[in-house]
Amino acid sequence: MRRLFGTRPSAMSRMAVWLRRALWLPLLLAAYLLTAASWAWLNADALLKQVSAESRTLLTERQTAILLRVEDPNFLTHSGLSVAKGQGLATISSALARDLFLYGERLDGAAGALQSLYRVVFNCCKRIDLGRDVMALVVDAKLSKAQQLALYAGSVYMGTHDGAQVQGLPDAALRYVDKPLAQLNEQEFIGLVAMIKAPNQYHPSKAPVEHARRAARIAALVAGQCQPDGWLDTSFDSCER
Repeated sequence: MRRLFGTRPSAMSRMAVWLRRALWLPLLLAAYLLTAASWAWLNADALLKQVSAESRTLLTERQTAILLRVEDPNFLTHSGLSVAKGQGLATISSALARDLFLYGERLDGAAGALQSLYRVVFNCCKRIDLGRDVMALVVDAKLSKAQQLALYAGSVYMGTHDGAQVQGLPDAALRYVDKPLAQLNEQEFIGLVAMIKAPNQYHPSKAPVEHARRAARIAALVAGQCQPDGWLDTSFDSCER
């Protein structure tokens, strides 16, 4: 009897062991996020210096309003993170954090090792990884809203054209519309914004029907004719006419 029951842990003791282990999870997460935030803060200036001044593109007031309505409705008021309707999982600040900290200039030494770790974690678990989110807070603290918006507009990935990657709205305007960005009319600019969600899926020449449908939905959204159906609704299906 002693052998049968004396060495078998009780339900209460098993519960206590489980609770002790569970308590480590938030502590480990907090440590991970604190390290990520500290790493991003210490390396932000060095990484920002690598960004070309040519990528810091200015938009017109109307272009800015259209872009923010679609990509980041609370951009001017949030601190890097947002849960606005139609926001999805990323803000402009977090998109910049991803490109600057994870896929930007490769760092050396211990900073480079941590950069590689954060990149691996993000690639593996981007839907639940909070590392990029704390880096977005650093981006918002280091850069003004005007700087973030200009940098994003000048560097956002816009698919491939004639076998080459298109980076930034100015390059996309020239390649897809054959006009400088400042000379685009509203519908032409909406056509570019329609690509940002998935540039090759909503490509004006490779997928003209899908691109036209998304551009029409965005035009309706911008005109106030419809609203996103919740936080994760970035397709704007309710705007389909």
